[in-house]
Amino acid sequence: MPKLLLLCSLILSLASCGRAPENAAAADGPLIDSATIDRHLAELASDKYGGRLPFSEGEGLTLNYLEKELKALGLEPGNGSSYRQEVPMVEITGNPEAVKIGLEPGKSMVWNQQKEIVTYSQRPVEGVSVTNSEMVFAGFGIVAPEYGWDDYEGLDVKGKTVVIMVNDPGYYTEDTTMFKGKEMTYYGRWTYKFEEAARQGADACLIIHETGAAGYPWFVVQSSWSGTRLTLEDDGSPKLGIAGWISLDAAKQLFRIADPEKIGWFADAASKDFEPVPLKTTFNNTVNNDLRFDKSYNIIATLPGTERPDEYVVYTAHWDHIGVGPAVDGDSIYNGALDNASGTAQLLSIAEAYAKQPEKPARSVVFLFVTAEEQGLWGSAYYVNNPVYPLAKTVANINIDGINPIGEAKDLTITGLGHSEMDALATAIAKEQGRYVQSDPEPEKGYFYRSDHFNFAKGGVPALYAAGGYEHATKGKEYAQEQRDGFVAKRYHQPADEYSSGDWPLGGAVQDGELLYLVGRRLANGEMWPQWKESSEFGRK
Repeated sequence: MPKLLLLCSLILSLASCGRAPENAAAADGPLIDSATIDRHLAELASDKYGGRLPFSEGEGLTLNYLEKELKALGLEPGNGSSYRQEVPMVEITGNPEAVKIGLEPGKSMVWNQQKEIVTYSQRPVEGVSVTNSEMVFAGFGIVAPEYGWDDYEGLDVKGKTVVIMVNDPGYYTEDTTMFKGKEMTYYGRWTYKFEEAARQGADACLIIHETGAAGYPWFVVQSSWSGTRLTLEDDGSPKLGIAGWISLDAAKQLFRIADPEKIGWFADAASKDFEPVPLKTTFNNTVNNDLRFDKSYNIIATLPGTERPDEYVVYTAHWDHIGVGPAVDGDSIYNGALDNASGTAQLLSIAEAYAKQPEKPARSVVFLFVTAEEQGLWGSAYYVNNPVYPLAKTVANINIDGINPIGEAKDLTITGLGHSEMDALATAIAKEQGRYVQSDPEPEKGYFYRSDHFNFAKGGVPALYAAGGYEHATKGKEYAQEQRDGFVAKRYHQPADEYSSGDWPLGGAVQDGELLYLVGRRLANGEMWPQWKESSEFGRK
């Protein structure tokens, strides 16, 4: 069948799964209540919750609030008789010393924490020291056989410190045949790079920060990778003695020391002929840790299916943020209003829409509020590795991480467009809303790998991560981009990410909430099992 006919056939078949009227929201009455989103968002983003950091007083308040609201909706506890799933974790409060870079014998220079470098230890131990560790520039720090790429080929990094670049070679060359061109792959993410360096036996790994390639400015590194961090008590992944980020200026210092005449270091690294370069320096750093072993919690509520209750549509949103941190303009509470009190509020409004429907779905619908997303997607990782509901029986995942806060949009932007048949279902409903669908216009930022749906995708479950907001319904694309850029520059992972009722036009949040509700409802009332595309690196296990 020609591709166009195949796509049309697929969209028509998807639209018939629990077919909604042409204008579903109008026919059914308002599916998503903006007042509900506003109420939950104002509560969870308030100073009372202290930034919702796991292991804090704010966690207890958040968990109690979610349980109370889900119980009031009549939704059943999702983990036996409990709404909670224990997530064993360790809190590591790092106290890193200044970094000494050894030069020629008897000479050194100092890098100050927060200014030139941010370091921490991934290991749950009281102290880690790396001394006189030879520094080497290892390009992108990638081993990707499917792309014919190995930055560690012939390089023994045991006992050494590797300095590597963020993102992929394709980002720097804009060569569409290199990796995925400008679109970031998982190899471009810091999580992969630290894991690979640890697998290779490095003592330490330092990622060079560059705002465009990383997708966020240096202050996000400062706020997110310093102080208290959380990790799973035992997730089986390799851990570095010391991991960290260095500023672009600090990297240039190293390059000048290694070869004052050389230019084009990044361009060389983006070539398949690249060979690692000794930096003629040594790395010296000690990180002292205060450790706390405890449990955080995912919250799970379920609406049992009436016909196939052992098949599950799982919605996710992370309830956590980063708590209290360094004061900015006198404010030290990182409220995380958009990230992700807003997504939590939107998911609660979707749960309310399901609970109010007189006819319950054929399949079960699960509402999963996960912990520690900000620390490394740990809550969803734990759930996927310890699923309450079998992944083989999980039809799909629908993830929410931040609402559209600027009003109704003409677009529906699907992050990871092209991975699975979830795209066609979302496209059909977006069309009913009068919207067009597009892929992520900022693929270099790797958003597909930066939220909880990614763990479900790794576990084989097709996932949808979509929202509007790149083209405002009346003010256009330029206005929407200005709002996005302003958030990243001034509010992302900053105390300024705050909310008070009436601050944001919630029409876009309602619009997206209705779409995500309808995607789940059609899956829950139908028999479809969305499949992965052959071009995707993911697949059913």
